[in-house]
Amino acid sequence: MGRTQGPRGFRVYTANVGLKDGHDDLAVLVSEVPATVSAVFTRSRFAGPSVALSREAARDHSARGVVVLARNANVATGREGAEYAAEVRRRAAATIGIGEDELLIASTGVIGERYPMDRVREGLERMPWPFPGADFAAAARAIMTTDTRPKLVTATCGEATIVGIAKGVGMIEPNMATLLTFFCTDAAAGGAELDAAFRRVIARTFNAVSIDTDTSTSDTAAIFANGLAGGVDPDRFERALHGAALHLVREIARDGEGAGKLLTVRVSGARDDAQAKRVGKTVVNSPLVKTMVHGGDPNWGRVAMAVGKCEDDLDISPQRVRIHFDETEAYPAEADAAALDRIARHLAGDDVRIHVDLGIGAGEFTVYGCDLTAGYVRVNASYRS
Repeated sequence: MGRTQGPRGFRVYTANVGLKDGHDDLAVLVSEVPATVSAVFTRSRFAGPSVALSREAARDHSARGVVVLARNANVATGREGAEYAAEVRRRAAATIGIGEDELLIASTGVIGERYPMDRVREGLERMPWPFPGADFAAAARAIMTTDTRPKLVTATCGEATIVGIAKGVGMIEPNMATLLTFFCTDAAAGGAELDAAFRRVIARTFNAVSIDTDTSTSDTAAIFANGLAGGVDPDRFERALHGAALHLVREIARDGEGAGKLLTVRVSGARDDAQAKRVGKTVVNSPLVKTMVHGGDPNWGRVAMAVGKCEDDLDISPQRVRIHFDETEAYPAEADAAALDRIARHLAGDDVRIHVDLGIGAGEFTVYGCDLTAGYVRVNASYRS
């Protein structure tokens, strides 16, 4: 992936500071001028010091950028770990010439290990300013951990450009945003307006993906808007941002650890959107559904089982539920040999779509995930080593 032209007024720097052998593991994205920010973070009770620092920095909706360290989460590392995170941010901000509270910080990787600060300090001392360009593709590569490929997207809205990067293919069951994802735009937007739009987009995209039901301690999602392209239509901007975010979400799900297939579960006919999301997540997170998808086995009863696990949703009735695999109804119609064959052929593809209609109301939600393979076990059985 080559250099991607990004929005005006942003600069990017990447380097190796000794966290990931042979690959860049530091990325800094920063606006040359003051910018508006919206950010959301993990709700984990073990959230790392980077999350604490960034949450405070973004509180007034004013920040210029973010410094990211990959392969080390620096979580559960005590007071010294917190001091290290603050030092990384302080050193990066000093080089750029901005206040440390104008910079967010994010970390991802192994939990329980502090930064190797001697190497990190040496790397930060080599950081130049101004950065030579805005290679967002390099930043997308630098923030990767077990990702097999970088996640990068560009969208436009009038004269403005939006560029987004993301990482994360494991420990993903978001409870706000998920993983690490950052958007930069030269559109002008007020803090409250940007925050409301970003949170709506996150709710329907990054908060709708699950790989393995595990919520990261480091989840951070942020957007920086520096206004150099001027104002844009708010509705068009939100649609463009939603499209960009959804593209990244689908790429994350498709690249789930060990995954071979993207799994999309749409739930309609729910009491409300919250119920639809709850049912969709139950289906997409079911190990038996995920292994069915991986094996291409038209065992549609596993979807019915997963819906049935929502035992507190007393208005869900088997008599009203409809289950489809792509265009083929599996329930309540009796799936004959021809229908099972169509389902099996759909499951054999790389993009599996399941539709559950609850027959209750107008609520709907779509969630995204992947199959479960032996590759997931191999990756995570040796992640630390």
